[in-house]
Amino acid sequence: MTELGPVAWPPAPIRTERLVLREPEARDRAAFIDLLASPEVHTYLGGPRPRDELEREVPGRRPGLFVIELGGAMIGMVKLVRHDAESPGHVRPDVGEAEIGYLLLPQVWGRGFAAEACAAALDWFADEFPGRSVVLRTQTANERSMRLAAKLGFTEVERFEAYGAEQWFGVRSALTPSD
Repeated sequence: MTELGPVAWPPAPIRTERLVLREPEARDRAAFIDLLASPEVHTYLGGPRPRDELEREVPGRRPGLFVIELGGAMIGMVKLVRHDAESPGHVRPDVGEAEIGYLLLPQVWGRGFAAEACAAALDWFADEFPGRSVVLRTQTANERSMRLAAKLGFTEVERFEAYGAEQWFGVRSALTPSD
């Protein structure tokens, strides 16, 4: 059971042309710490978390969270989580039932891995939850994320202010194919 509904978790690994999306494993711990403590990764996300705090955490299974693996190593993560009135931050319960988020290590930026991983995760979601829409939130200043949202078929619902910056809120209808 995931946070999204009754579905077996974890699913079998999802393979794309270059990547594998899979459940996190103990061997991913150092990459998760690097990802969550990176100032570059968190430029538009309110800043990095302290490395010492992350090192004290005990990771566990998180339904909806996929590790993005390239050549046997974790390079990032993509997650699909419930989007409802109890979700943190800006919520539009009338639009979308799940929210997609992703983070990649800076050394792999600019190679299309985010698009490839997110498209695969969205395809998995569409198969497991037919007819459900997905939302995405990002800062409008995050040009890469804005381009990816458009490429993945998200359309703007609204813009709003949060965390001292303009935010973008978009939806990907259940009928939108993921080229």
